[in-house]
Amino acid sequence: MTDLGDRVRSLLDDLDARSAPAIRAAAELLLDAIEADGIVHAAGAGHSLTLVCETFYRAGGVAPVRPLWDPSVLPLADALGSTEAERRPGLGRSVVQNAAPTPPDVAVVFSTSGRNPYPVEIAQECAARGMAVIAVTSPDASVRADARAETRLADHATVVIDTAVPPGDVVYPLGSPHTAAVSTILASYAWSRLLAELDDLATARGVDLPRWVSANIPGGDAVNERLLARYRDRIPELSPRPM
Repeated sequence: MTDLGDRVRSLLDDLDARSAPAIRAAAELLLDAIEADGIVHAAGAGHSLTLVCETFYRAGGVAPVRPLWDPSVLPLADALGSTEAERRPGLGRSVVQNAAPTPPDVAVVFSTSGRNPYPVEIAQECAARGMAVIAVTSPDASVRADARAETRLADHATVVIDTAVPPGDVVYPLGSPHTAAVSTILASYAWSRLLAELDDLATARGVDLPRWVSANIPGGDAVNERLLARYRDRIPELSPRPM
């Protein structure tokens, strides 16, 4: 197991080396959007929806984040169906059209391979609307992935954050890996690094970021209620839905 820990730490170091400038550039895009009262639209499919959850309504996370998704890409209800949906042309474009984001909004799209139509179309459609697009992806994995779309997610991005995920995702055992996928670990770390960079930039600019706090600490509910009142009209997922 020590070998696994060493491998993961090595990949985290690779991510730092490859993506430090991109993470700073992405933080500047996010801060510009938030200062202009824009919304951050976070997208992903399959297990990349884990990263969308990481961005949304999360303690320490910025409040103006809207999940950009379709229920069919969630594998918990229908695993094979979610794979089919991610590969279906037109779905990603329709998701963006339904949400109708516009500048100064910004999009963050998570996809390790970046080769399926769903994330590619989301990035493409957001870029066509004049929005900045941050791609959190692995160029190494993308090169080896089946090309199910004519372009890649990275082709439509303003900034590309390289997660350093190896082709195939798995890293254990060393030399002949077949288990222990690392894409969630690396992309989650990339997002946390982005939040830390955003915090530093906001401090330098004198901007008070709207951030969620844990509902399990004293006063947390009151802070979050003020943010809910501020953003729920533009982020439907923050409003209760009728049973």
